[in-house]
This record gives sequence, C-alpha cells and structure tokens, in this order.
Amino acid sequence: MPAILHVVFGPSGAGKSTYAKELARREPAVHFAIDDWMARLFAADMPEALEFEWMMERVERCEAQIWSTAAATMATGTSVVLDLGLMRKADRARVAEIGAAVDLPVQFHFVTAPQAVRKARVAARNQQRGETFAIEVNPEMFEFIEGVYEAPEAEELAGCIVSESA
Repeated sequence: MPAILHVVFGPSGAGKSTYAKELARREPAVHFAIDDWMARLFAADMPEALEFEWMMERVERCEAQIWSTAAATMATGTSVVLDLGLMRKADRARVAEIGAAVDLPVQFHFVTAPQAVRKARVAARNQQRGETFAIEVNPEMFEFIEGVYEAPEAEELAGCIVSESA
C-alpha cells in the first residue's frame, strides 16, 4: 500500500491537533504539526503585537523544512499527517498542487466546530497546557487568526473527510 499524505486543516481551536495525532496513531503515520515547530523555533521572539508578515515568514520557513522531512519520510513508504493549519484557500490549493505534481496520494481532512466552542477550547488549552498546547493563543491572537482564516466552500470539501464537533 502506498504512503498517503494526510492534510488536516480548519480554523483555530477546531480540534485539528487532536484529530491529527489520533489519525497518525491509527494509520500509522508520522505527524508534523506547524504549531510545534513555530513554538520551539520562534515563540520566544514573537512580537508583542503579532504581525501577519512576521508570522507568515516564519511559517513558510517551518513549512519548507516540514515538506523536506515529510517527503523523505514518504519515500520510505511511511504515510504522513500534516497539521499545518492551512488557513487560506490558496495555501490548501498549493498543497494539492504539490501532491499532484509529484504524484502523491493526498487525503484532505477538514476539522471544524462553531466559533464559540473553538474560542472556549483555545482559552481552556491556554490554562491546561496539555498534550495539544504548543503556544498560548490569547484573545487578540485568536481574533487575528479568525481574520486570516478562509472557510472552504462546497467544491473544496468534495473528497475531504469532514469532522465537526460541537
């Protein structure tokens, strides 16, 4: 059976990290989470007022390294779960294009929940600092991320595995 590139996306607080970790255990697959990389490499240097350009430059650096490592992992026949956030439609389209260009089987997984539930989860995660905590997302950062996020439309969801929690 060929290795599969599983791509998990959705809004902040939807449960992507929990879903991705469970998926990686079930498959089995290697899990790559952008939040872990960003927290370890850049959290200490994050500006007080989060700037989109600052964040995206570092996200792009992390993604490049994740892609390189994920490609090497898949070359061994091992499936990969990418938990990159992919907040914008263009980001998700780029991942689909990369997969198609190198003939990788790609399965998208959309994880979502109502905004009030997501906001409460993020606040709880900040307090509990459990398994899925990588970096504190304060209310201002949550609103910033909400402003960047582009929800998928029906045509983008075709072929996706959708997981919605309440």
